[in-house]
Amino acid sequence: MISSLVRRTVAALSLAAAIALAPTLAPAPAAAQEAARVAPHPAGQPVYDTALYAGLDYRMVGPYRGGRVSAVAGVPNGDHRTFYMGATGGGVWKTTNAGLSWTNVSDGGLGVGSIGAIAVAPSDANVVYVGTGSWAWRGNVSTGDGLYRSTDAGKTWTRVGLEDAGSIGAVRVDPNDPDRVYVAALGHPFGRNPTRGVFRSEDGGATWQKVLFLSDSTGVADLSLDPTNPRVLYAAAWTAERKPWTILDGSHEGGIWKSTDGGDHWNKLAGGLPDGLLGKIGVAVSPADPSRVYAVITAKEPDGGIWRSDDAGGTWRHVSSDHELTQRGWYYSRIIADPQDPNTVYLPNVGFWRSVDAGKTWQRVRTRHGDNHSLWIDPSQPSVMIEGNDGGAHVTTDGGKTWSSLLNQPTAQFYRVITDNGFPYRLYGAQQDLGTISVPAWSSGGISPQTQWIDLAGGESGYLALDPDHPDLVYSGSYLGVIDRVDRKTGKVRDVIAYPELTDGVAPKDLKYRFQWNAPILMSRFDSSVVYHAAQVLLKSTDEGRTWTAISPDLTRHDTTKEAIPGGPVQHDHTGVEIYGTIFALAEGTESPDVLWAGSDDGLVHLTRDGGKSWRDVTPP
Repeated sequence: MISSLVRRTVAALSLAAAIALAPTLAPAPAAAQEAARVAPHPAGQPVYDTALYAGLDYRMVGPYRGGRVSAVAGVPNGDHRTFYMGATGGGVWKTTNAGLSWTNVSDGGLGVGSIGAIAVAPSDANVVYVGTGSWAWRGNVSTGDGLYRSTDAGKTWTRVGLEDAGSIGAVRVDPNDPDRVYVAALGHPFGRNPTRGVFRSEDGGATWQKVLFLSDSTGVADLSLDPTNPRVLYAAAWTAERKPWTILDGSHEGGIWKSTDGGDHWNKLAGGLPDGLLGKIGVAVSPADPSRVYAVITAKEPDGGIWRSDDAGGTWRHVSSDHELTQRGWYYSRIIADPQDPNTVYLPNVGFWRSVDAGKTWQRVRTRHGDNHSLWIDPSQPSVMIEGNDGGAHVTTDGGKTWSSLLNQPTAQFYRVITDNGFPYRLYGAQQDLGTISVPAWSSGGISPQTQWIDLAGGESGYLALDPDHPDLVYSGSYLGVIDRVDRKTGKVRDVIAYPELTDGVAPKDLKYRFQWNAPILMSRFDSSVVYHAAQVLLKSTDEGRTWTAISPDLTRHDTTKEAIPGGPVQHDHTGVEIYGTIFALAEGTESPDVLWAGSDDGLVHLTRDGGKSWRDVTPP
């Protein structure tokens, strides 16, 4: 199964190759054009001269701030200042001063930058395990390449197996034996595979046993180990699969499983738990009272919410049905028990929540950023915690009253960048969940300071467009077809949209315009008053976004079976990420404003040479 990222990359590369050929193809007769079309580029060969880039090195230009973090861990031996965090696109970082500064410890040691889980062995702080592949299955999720182990506190790393696990949701280490480790494997997001379930190693990862396997479509999203009796484990099973146009979330196969013999045997828990369709689940046994077990369960109403067992999973009570605790369950669904108080429990979601009455009522705890994913609590001093969210990782030493900064960890996820022609030139980009920003390419102090950053309007994922010679007017994309027009001279921001339309609860096939979450925006290089915006058709404005005209037919396959409301059967999603059958790549010819190329997310490439009056399908065979 090819991921949406791969499909869209292929489309973008095909478009780039086509643009490179445009000057050659323009004067050619029809027969020559057809001959060129059936001569594909050799597979596996670069479409550019690699020598052109041989002498270039990357350097950090900023912004020096955090990005999405889904894995955090501390050192459970009384060291209240050393922590690790794993970014979904930035690798593993370590602090030894409680978050005042961070150092990357994974560059050159790990094969990927997407991190799903981190665990420090309680009996030996030098032993650290890192599970790769994000467990928050967004449409742009990155898979991992297995589990890594360090025996020198992150200085060096060795891959120790599970290369085909796809996404690792949790790693738990026996508190008495650093070589005995359990891994919760979700599998590959974009296809079924057998490397799902719970895996156990008793020799530090040299060999593995698959101790819990349900099916090639059901993995384990979370795993909790009883620190007072490490042979007792709880596993949260989740059936899920990503497709470019949807996420398949939940089945009757999901649920909570328990082992009392170190994983040799498992039983599915019932005792009052919902037995219908179950989505993603998070589970946590209380270290303060191992008979107390918490679970956050994504399910159809009225079964979703917080469930609690007071007899080690024998029976369960539904203690809260607050929707804010289970929204977008496939993206969150974690629950963490306080190590010293069995009645205190935390839940990261859009907000960061704490309950002090065993899950009945919840209070919001302020953090540096929203969209919270992970939490580690110091077992010897519970006021010391590290929390990960879409803005990075931050540390508290006072129970959440204050947190360390997010402006000291360069892990921001940028979907794309453009530049202007200033000196020094500036870069403009959209950062995941932190909006759009501009930074200079050069600063006298090295990395540009925050005083030189320019915050722009727009969403976290959108394209940006500007006149590189006159960059005061910026078009910045947001969700579902909205563009923010930013005038940097006046400071005014104006929303422009081709067709205002209520999208909640509406299938993409029924929308007038299907705007993808990453809908392309392009300003003409020949006329800065001309702006293009891509849905399933190409839209053109000649008055800075006030009015729009469609200049193409539907340039996609328009497969309505892939244009339903995304998600299900448990939860649906309406952010636009899964809107499919859209133009996903757009480019203008370098010699004429009448030449436009459009690539769709379902694999088509179209070309016009007359400004949109007619279009030709030039999709490579």
